[in-house]
Amino acid sequence: MEVGPMTASVALVGFRGYGASYLPRLAALEAAGAARLGAVVGPTPPRDSDPDAARTVPWFASLADLLEREVPDIVVVCTPIPTHLPLALEALRAGADVLVEKPTAASLAGHAELVATARETGRLCQVGFQTFGSSALDAVRAAVADGEIGELTGAGAVGAWTRTAGYWARSAWAGRRTLDGHDVVDGVVTNPLAHAVATTLHVVGATRTDHVAEVVTDLYRANPIEADDTSAVRVTTASGLPVGFGFTLCAPGQTPARVLLRGTDGEITLRYERDEAVVSGRRGERTVRGERADLLTDLLEARRDGRGLRCDVADTGAFMRVLEAVRTAPGPRVVGGEHVTWEGEGDGRHPVVRDVAGWCERVAREQRTFAELGAPWAAPRVEGHVGRRGATVAP
Repeated sequence: MEVGPMTASVALVGFRGYGASYLPRLAALEAAGAARLGAVVGPTPPRDSDPDAARTVPWFASLADLLEREVPDIVVVCTPIPTHLPLALEALRAGADVLVEKPTAASLAGHAELVATARETGRLCQVGFQTFGSSALDAVRAAVADGEIGELTGAGAVGAWTRTAGYWARSAWAGRRTLDGHDVVDGVVTNPLAHAVATTLHVVGATRTDHVAEVVTDLYRANPIEADDTSAVRVTTASGLPVGFGFTLCAPGQTPARVLLRGTDGEITLRYERDEAVVSGRRGERTVRGERADLLTDLLEARRDGRGLRCDVADTGAFMRVLEAVRTAPGPRVVGGEHVTWEGEGDGRHPVVRDVAGWCERVAREQRTFAELGAPWAAPRVEGHVGRRGATVAP
């Protein structure tokens, strides 16, 4: 392909694991003349088992090594959570635009630094909450704004998933709250079901840091890990709307995550993984099926025409308020063994917390924590809350 003046050069930092999913996207963009993969970055060079796309471009052991030689137009950061912030800052300060995978950073202070750096450098910083590219979210927001379900009275999300021992053994940082003195925050709320948190807050209009008034956490674990795998979180937005998140990675099997919006005259169920929403309200029931814009493509288009990003780093501030509450909360309480059944063997072994999916559903619908609802394995009190200033306060 002949590279034209509008073709953006892209460096992929982290080209294995989830990072490999960017390679076919980049190939499609290259075929369209919109972008080209100019380099891959990782601690070890591409192997024969890696895709051809990663083996046919220059490899660099670190982003610093690449930037010393040249500054690409875009740097995609798809690396372990603790490295998101330093790599994104390094790329922005060098003069590149950035797409950084979720979660945005491992602390609220890190997020603030990233927002400030993007503003100071004048560079674009997109975050990889892919659901923000879905037209289904636009349709849900429009239905709420049009009063189709009446006045919005509450919102939430429920996620009942399963993760095995092999999942927690996949890397040194998996399931950790900290590692070598650095925040990781790899729990159910902040990583596996982070999209559910960010998407729910997005559709109710809470995106920036100051859109959240309070966060209450109630964190547990059934796995032998540091982080939470079964958690309830209640957010109160600046407008006073209660939002409940009921999540677990200890369900009997994995079911689609759902965002629930409840109004005085109906409700909306958004299955964001499928870009599908069911609206039941004043006009009857209808199903909305959306399409999803790729966020790397969105970043390329924003570079070209100057419009706003679908998931600008500043618009992940509300999500980061939740992450900060989880980060600063005491470590998760252990679910008593009498409430847990272990299934499978070896790397496929996983715990199942009794009736956990039903309790997660109640958290999302009632905006109350496991403790407040009286779940039999929950502690009699909630762990604390994060107010407007971001500090964790005992209840």
